[in-house]
Amino acid sequence: MRDAIASGRATLGIELGSTRIKACLVGDDPAVVIATGAAEWENRFEDRIWTYSLEDVWAGLQAAYADLVADVEARHGVRPEAFRAIGVSAMMHGYLALDEAGDLLVPFRTWRNTTTAAAAEALSAEFGVNIPLRWSIAHLYQAVLDAEPHVGSVRTLTTLAGCVHWRLTGRRVLGVGDASGVFPIDVATRDYDLRLVERFGALVGDRADWRLAELLPEVLVAGEAAGTLTPEGAALLDPTGALRPGAVFCAPEGDAGTGMVATGAIAPRTGNVSAGTSIFAMVVLERPLERSHPELDIVATPAGDAVAMVHCNNGASELAAWAGMFGRFAALIGADADTDAVYAALFAEALEGEPDAGGLLAYNLLAGEPILGLDEGRPLVVRTPDSRPTLANFMRAQLYGMFGALSLGLRVLDGEGVQLDRMLAHGGVFRTAGVAQRFLAGAIAAPVAVAETASEGGAWGIAVLAAYAAADTDAGLDAYLRDTVFANAPISTIDPDPEDVAGFAAYLDRYSAGVAVERAALAVL
Repeated sequence: MRDAIASGRATLGIELGSTRIKACLVGDDPAVVIATGAAEWENRFEDRIWTYSLEDVWAGLQAAYADLVADVEARHGVRPEAFRAIGVSAMMHGYLALDEAGDLLVPFRTWRNTTTAAAAEALSAEFGVNIPLRWSIAHLYQAVLDAEPHVGSVRTLTTLAGCVHWRLTGRRVLGVGDASGVFPIDVATRDYDLRLVERFGALVGDRADWRLAELLPEVLVAGEAAGTLTPEGAALLDPTGALRPGAVFCAPEGDAGTGMVATGAIAPRTGNVSAGTSIFAMVVLERPLERSHPELDIVATPAGDAVAMVHCNNGASELAAWAGMFGRFAALIGADADTDAVYAALFAEALEGEPDAGGLLAYNLLAGEPILGLDEGRPLVVRTPDSRPTLANFMRAQLYGMFGALSLGLRVLDGEGVQLDRMLAHGGVFRTAGVAQRFLAGAIAAPVAVAETASEGGAWGIAVLAAYAAADTDAGLDAYLRDTVFANAPISTIDPDPEDVAGFAAYLDRYSAGVAVERAALAVL
């Protein structure tokens, strides 16, 4: 490993997640993580918009990279000065509108915003496919409908990953998976659906002097080289000046695509669940769905195959808040424990809870949840006088609540007759073995598999995509993952427990009925 690092053969993956920017380094074997780094950051709610500043983007990138370099030196006694390949991934969707000079026209509007209902409804009706509120094209069209002053100056519409990639390489491109959250993709061409591009132009009419095709980045599929690290990009990533330019880049991808790669779930009849600040499920389709569904996005794998996506705006953030509170309580009584120990204890206690969480309900809704028809969120814990408010039931309710809206969306796929052989899961909540994984299996009534690399998540996934782009291989992405990356990967699979399936079903019935409580809370709080 030391030789791979010193000779510049290592591959770097960076993912900008909702709360952490993570860096991951792999060597000659892309299945083996040899170093990691991270930096914390958080979105802001400013002027009723969820946003991150670009200053925080660059500062966070530099901090995560510096942390990775420190880890490399501590583990291997050498400082990296060059890489064979690099990949950048980030949260999908949202609105990054740039002018002719490449400057941001309005603050970055993230996937979490739900201000685009009129545009999403109009585009869904016009296109005949579901256009979710968070998609970039919905944000652009909403700005057109609202006659925002900046609309005429837009020259590039991109994603967070696309913006960072452009600054590091000078290439204005997107991976097809990330692009599928900007505008609908034609799976036959692995590119934007040109028929719908023309329809969009007709809708906009003379309200803008640009054509959509001029604003959209070029689409690339997995395996295609997407530029190299420029001297300016190297200085931006590593202000110390130690990093040399020249590394090959793969196309920038969204967190959904890197989640599929990190779990090896890119073939039909496979799926994955990614749990972080948001939570979403991806199911690779064997055939087109019979009709459009508002609960489902049709996006793409990094290779360009169609995927049904159930995306929920609210994931593990509320769970993290409760874990922080319980950790503070432990410290106050002299039982100081680190974060991992707090999660491990709380998750283990959840296993002792009743199958239906003892009548408790937990809503993790910090933001709006379109699947539930909610424009905003109010985190709630609700119970009846005859429920059993034990710590075990409380924690089980919190974990069940994280899967509530997701399960309702997946029921739509059941109605379409979509077959799923196995669901793979990744994200921090799956680090505690056998707990969130078991509850997810009960929630979807299907086996759930977790690999040892699950907690590395998308940063490792984009490192694998970068290694694939730099590899001398004719293998397709699925074959590369199966034969090179996951051939010997330890994977644990949990089958659904019948008691958990029945208990979660009872919980979900109460959860669905209790959405009325959320609506009441929105009206008065």
